[in-house]
Amino acid sequence: MAATNTSADAAQMQHINAQLEKLGITDVPSLENVQLFPTVNPIDVYRAQIIKKVQEITGAEPKVIDNAVQWTQDLKHGDLCLPVAALRFKGKKPDELAAEIAEKFESPLVQKPTADKGFVRFFFEPTALAQLTGPTILKQKDQYGFNSSLGHTDPSDPNSPQKLVIVEYSSPNIAKEFHTGHLRSTIIGGFLVKLYERAGWKTLSMNYLGDWGKQYGVLSQGFDKYGNEDALKEDAVKHLNEVYVKINQDNYVEQKPANELKAKIDDLKKQKVPPKPKKPAKGEKPQPVPEHKWTDEQEAELEETIKKLQAVLKELEEKPSIDEKARRFFKRMVDGEPEAIANWQRFRDYSIEKYKDMYARLNIYFDDYSGESTVLEEDMERAAKVMDERGLTELSEGAVLVDFGKHGKPKLGKTLVKKRDGTSLYLTRDIAANSERHDKYHFDKMIYVIASQQDTHVAQFFEILRLMGSPYSDIVGKCENLSFGMVKDPKGQTMSTRKGTVISLADSLDDVHNFMHDVMKKNEDKYKQVEDPEGTADILGISSIMVQDFSGKMANGYNFDMERMTSFEGDTGPYLQYAHARLCSMKRKSELSDSDLANADFSLITAKEGIDLVRTLAQWPDVFNNTLKTQEPVTVLTYLFKMSKALSSCYDAKDTSNKNAKTMSVVYAESPEKKVALMGLYESARQVLANGMKLLGLTPVERM
Repeated sequence: MAATNTSADAAQMQHINAQLEKLGITDVPSLENVQLFPTVNPIDVYRAQIIKKVQEITGAEPKVIDNAVQWTQDLKHGDLCLPVAALRFKGKKPDELAAEIAEKFESPLVQKPTADKGFVRFFFEPTALAQLTGPTILKQKDQYGFNSSLGHTDPSDPNSPQKLVIVEYSSPNIAKEFHTGHLRSTIIGGFLVKLYERAGWKTLSMNYLGDWGKQYGVLSQGFDKYGNEDALKEDAVKHLNEVYVKINQDNYVEQKPANELKAKIDDLKKQKVPPKPKKPAKGEKPQPVPEHKWTDEQEAELEETIKKLQAVLKELEEKPSIDEKARRFFKRMVDGEPEAIANWQRFRDYSIEKYKDMYARLNIYFDDYSGESTVLEEDMERAAKVMDERGLTELSEGAVLVDFGKHGKPKLGKTLVKKRDGTSLYLTRDIAANSERHDKYHFDKMIYVIASQQDTHVAQFFEILRLMGSPYSDIVGKCENLSFGMVKDPKGQTMSTRKGTVISLADSLDDVHNFMHDVMKKNEDKYKQVEDPEGTADILGISSIMVQDFSGKMANGYNFDMERMTSFEGDTGPYLQYAHARLCSMKRKSELSDSDLANADFSLITAKEGIDLVRTLAQWPDVFNNTLKTQEPVTVLTYLFKMSKALSSCYDAKDTSNKNAKTMSVVYAESPEKKVALMGLYESARQVLANGMKLLGLTPVERM
């Protein structure tokens, strides 16, 4: 059992013990090697009772029972259940032991358990649960469900050091517009930061900008040709993105002859050395190898095409081409030439200021704006020396590469770590940056939030660090990659900045803002009551986008569908916001104060719909703990929609024996005490809904 560590915890423990004493229970049992937090999680009070009683009946170790007790998928199957096979008992069949536990189990907190196919199902006594859960939520308010002990090195010792997690996320490339594809990394990273903060970790939000490389040579030429100083100052990101698209179109035309020749050479080489046929599946006969013919005419054609390509490439270099100018410009940046650096710095500074405006709309704030440009050359050289000394790297046509096949990881292929001209690559900088961050911050965990398109890159990056040995291998042991699927356009097509096919996030936010504003204006009376209708419309629009993004597992991509996300029907952001605003309206109309609700008698909640809502609200701390393990926003979102639907059932609850009277109506409550109890329940639901929404990064609205 975890120790209480604040006066609030001590007061909550007194409340719990007072409720238990009414039921004839002296206190929450102390269990060896079991870590429970009854002051922040009402269900842990029940876990403690269940574990203790099952231990007395079976003799099993408390830790084993604790690991076995689990949630049910649906409340009709119990609040908690015990798969008896998980107790690993020999000599008794699970069905028999389940029946024995159900028969012998007695506790005022739990109804008589049922035994079902090797499972023991526990249904909590509703009155006791309501009297524990409701006051806990109303006292703890925005802290309910969150456990700050988990961020300590020893969760049972409040004086033990806090752990630090760095989350690297968003990380756009300078001069590329912030589009809906960047949104995923940004809001997932923001969610992770909030998740770990609520679990008591120290957190550091890091934005590792793509602010270095040959593309800035491309951009510099584009700005010289298409740029406008006034447009740059007004909206640097948008203007630089337009410039970048135009100069890349020019570059595409310029490189087209060379690319066509390269494609022809590749095709001829495949004809000359065809790929080996795939091995047949087990039990199948190998396919006959087709006769291979390679003529002298084809060999001559290949040689002639290679000569043509070399001539075209030489012509592009001497011209020089956009690509060659970009390479030379980046070399000047690497060499620290003042004019090149000043040009690059201007683009970077303007872009960051614009990004900050976008992040503020999304409730995102960064502690550290770093980037590829901030990685020190000496750290890259030090890493390169270690890789060489470990025999990881080799020369290939003047470049330096790692062949993972020679180090037991053939599926990772080969990757460059330094170009022929001596300039570093993204991977080289990642390796050095990883070490620099640990030296600076001494983190306990670091999470990279990176799109699944980069899975191979991250796997290569982590594997190189492991192969480099200590301290690099020790540091990467504290790192993890959180990969996410891509956002596509409404038709399911991949978006590309170079091709100009991205959906601007700023434009998308403006579109949903306008849509929601129009919806709000349709109800003139309610619209007049909203203090800041423009700001509220923006919050509703952002909620629409974020909830659609969080509606599936992060590994899955999705299509950016404006029509679907803005619907008030189904599991959408507007639906959640409406649920919260309705609860706020009920509180205002009830004219009950927080001090009134603090004295609510939750034992008066007797309707099935109300009891089921209490049971659902009691699950929120467990949902949070589970989310800390899954790191999936959809875990929270699924719960919030489930809870909102339980809430709706309360609104519709009727007593058929009393002329269909609404049994859960605050307005028509049969007594002042019942009115306070019902409003206390609805305020508890509003608090849990708000806590979950804020954890996701949403701002709950009070009127809409």
